[in-house]
Amino acid sequence: MPKVVGVRFRRAGKIYYFDPGNLELNVGQGAIVETSRGLEFGEIVQESREVGEDEIVPPLRIIRRIATESDYKQIEENKQRETEALKICLEKVEKHRLEMKLVDVEYTFDHNKIIFYFTSEGRVDFRELVRDLASVFRTRIELRQIGVRDEAKIIGGMGPCGRGLCCATFLGEFGPISIRMAKEQNLSLNPTKISGICGRLMCCLRYEAEQYGCIRGDFPSPGEIVVTPHGDGKVVSANLLRKTLRVELLENSRQEDFPLEEVDKKTQ
Repeated sequence: MPKVVGVRFRRAGKIYYFDPGNLELNVGQGAIVETSRGLEFGEIVQESREVGEDEIVPPLRIIRRIATESDYKQIEENKQRETEALKICLEKVEKHRLEMKLVDVEYTFDHNKIIFYFTSEGRVDFRELVRDLASVFRTRIELRQIGVRDEAKIIGGMGPCGRGLCCATFLGEFGPISIRMAKEQNLSLNPTKISGICGRLMCCLRYEAEQYGCIRGDFPSPGEIVVTPHGDGKVVSANLLRKTLRVELLENSRQEDFPLEEVDKKTQ
């Protein structure tokens, strides 16, 4: 099996596998790696290990070297250039009156390309903008349209829980999220309650969805007739965390809460 190390190029970004070659690499070290975009700086986030062929997206590229002091200086210079490039691009966007929101700018490590990330509600004809930017920076220009979830991941912020956004702090990739996950957890379906600052369903709805799905199988469904210590009743709702059922008693229509173990399904 091939030997690889995990490398991340952005904070909370996706982890990519690279061939460590003969280098002794430790987690937390910076490294210069060869990518499809040219030379890039990345951080070692997973130590050397063997993986199956099915876990690798060929070709497996090699790590050129451990980052040196001069490499770190170049990274700082790139950050300064990105700040200046952002200002210039904002001016050009306003000049061409384009309906787009510039989110971020990224210089490749070897200055081979500048990537401008933006959001827009529709398609944008930015050909004139690209020509304008190329005449200023004298290098390859790429404008990449991203979604609102990617925008939140890049910019960051605080979630309704009071902590930093999951996508910006530790989530490497976005997973599918559905309204059904909120229903399974008995959460309010009010969009303002279950949506993140990006306007999409919150990523954290996924975290306990599987566990709720497993637990729910032990509970009778709402509307089902059950036997309680106080007589037969109809299930109104279930509290999966407390493992209790709210039951409407058939005898007097009074609603009571019962522990799950005290309730049996009605046999025909």
